Amino acid sequence: MEIKNIIFDFGGVLMDWNPRYFFKDYFNDDEKMEYFLQHIAQTEWNEEQDRGRSLAEGTEIQVKKFPEWEKELRAYYDNWTVMLKSDIPHNVEVLKRLGKTDYQLFGLTNWSEETFPYALENYDFFQLFNGKIVVSGTEKMIKPDPKIWHVLLERYNLQANESVFIDDNPKNIEMANSLGFNTIKVDPDTDLEKELAGLGIQLE
Repeated sequence: MEIKNIIFDFGGVLMDWNPRYFFKDYFNDDEKMEYFLQHIAQTEWNEEQDRGRSLAEGTEIQVKKFPEWEKELRAYYDNWTVMLKSDIPHNVEVLKRLGKTDYQLFGLTNWSEETFPYALENYDFFQLFNGKIVVSGTEKMIKPDPKIWHVLLERYNLQANESVFIDDNPKNIEMANSLGFNTIKVDPDTDLEKELAGLGIQLE
């Protein structure tokens, strides 16, 4: 089956986002920072905002649970833009070269509907997707829920077996494989151009 579509996750693939970029200086104490990120402002909590809960509601829920961490919890989304450190240049370069080919480009991201517009406005490579981006916060569902891939397939009339899905999360890759997508799991040292070439995809 010929590959026609290339679908990108954003965080960890095209964007370098990590709450530690803000909290490292805020706490100036790695042990305290790790405790906070693992037990107070943990990934599962942030994911509910990616699933569509408002940042304000998410913050209030945690503040009620952990009143002694109120200041730190309120700082989380107030300083979210500091956590979005930069793009990931070598992968963005591959995306830009793909933009000059006939492949169709899509985004499928776990991202809060409230914070995603900041990334869109500040990083021009998002324009290469021509608005063909499925954002979890807007859809009220997150990867690895298979339904979010079906939203993408149905909205843009795609076939999974004609598509490559690129993500850094093993659970998302596993789910995409089970749905019939070709997949590339990205790590910090992945040579994305080489991985795409292995699937017969040539860049400009």
